[in-house]
Amino acid sequence: MSIACRTSLSERRVPELVDTPLLPPGFQVPASRQTHPSVRFRELLRTEPYLFGPGIYDPMGAQLAMYYGFRVVYFSGYSFAIGHVGSTDMDLYANVEIADAARRVVSALRKFQLVMAVGDPEKGTPPRHLEIPPVVVDMDAGYGNVFNVQRTTELYVDAGVAAAHLEDQVLPKRCGHIGGKALVPAEEMIGKLRMMRAVADDAGNPDFVIIARTDGLSAVDAPEPKRGLDLAIARALAYLDTGVPELIWCEFPTADREPVERFTEEVRRRFPEAGFAFNYSSSFKWFNDPAPLTFSELAELGVRFIFITLGGQHAAGLGLSRLLMAMAEREQDAYIELQREEWADGLDLPTRSHHFFSGVPYHHLVGELYGGSRLGGRYVEQLPDGKVV
Repeated sequence: MSIACRTSLSERRVPELVDTPLLPPGFQVPASRQTHPSVRFRELLRTEPYLFGPGIYDPMGAQLAMYYGFRVVYFSGYSFAIGHVGSTDMDLYANVEIADAARRVVSALRKFQLVMAVGDPEKGTPPRHLEIPPVVVDMDAGYGNVFNVQRTTELYVDAGVAAAHLEDQVLPKRCGHIGGKALVPAEEMIGKLRMMRAVADDAGNPDFVIIARTDGLSAVDAPEPKRGLDLAIARALAYLDTGVPELIWCEFPTADREPVERFTEEVRRRFPEAGFAFNYSSSFKWFNDPAPLTFSELAELGVRFIFITLGGQHAAGLGLSRLLMAMAEREQDAYIELQREEWADGLDLPTRSHHFFSGVPYHHLVGELYGGSRLGGRYVEQLPDGKVV
């Protein structure tokens, strides 16, 4: 179920469908495929009470989020650091690395829409018409000075991402939940934000959404005398004064309600229409909170975009760790148990058939369409129970 609109896929409006030369005659895709992701993201921000983007770091995670109907996906820098270089979030990868990873995610989502639009004709699996979720990408502190920001923004815009967020830390930046953070002068951050806007406009994407993040609340060093929440509010107001950010994000060090309520209230006192982004951080032990903030409550405060940066990484770690621990004890029997669970009746798990999930039926049909005879023809798949289909 998509948290963003709280309706199941079956309850949603059937999208308008159009032809594409990348599908055989008789197969179609949602018309929104032809809408730029930035335009679509702005429209969703305008029309939905709030959007939730699961934190992912690779194409497969993004495709699963798309399959289950999420309206937007969040490409997490910290998750990418863990998944790409096996390290913490301290600028240990370059802008070209994360930009290329984001490009591959955007491309994978477009391909996945084609794959699902074919279904599996030989097995009677009907087409599934999935909307492509816009991708919001972490830009950290811009990976350098204003000219590094210029290059990074161009890479992101060319990659087809819908939006990016920039933070006001000195380099090398730190994860928002690691101590010892320091801020660049507000004027430097403002210059970087203005550069992002200028590059996106120059590249032909005036709808590219820019999110400004401040770590002022927990920074231990900043040019201003203010500290804590007062500094975070002052920084947010200064960034909104530029007219550049579509959303403001304050990184909160705890899950306490009061700072969130005061921050949004103070900012909206001066900018009544201000929208906010909120990291529903996995650093917070929400399960220990007797009354955790809900997404709906955040929306009432003006939060329009909610995400869990390390959500996908924690889920992948939990699932794989369970399998490895079980196989260390029970060897092949543990993997057989996994297959039995995957293929249980009533579950909608696209990855259990890697042929379907990776697009074997699509590749056969389109291979035949474009004369790739070695790619066409019937294929077989052996199911866990030994049956061949």
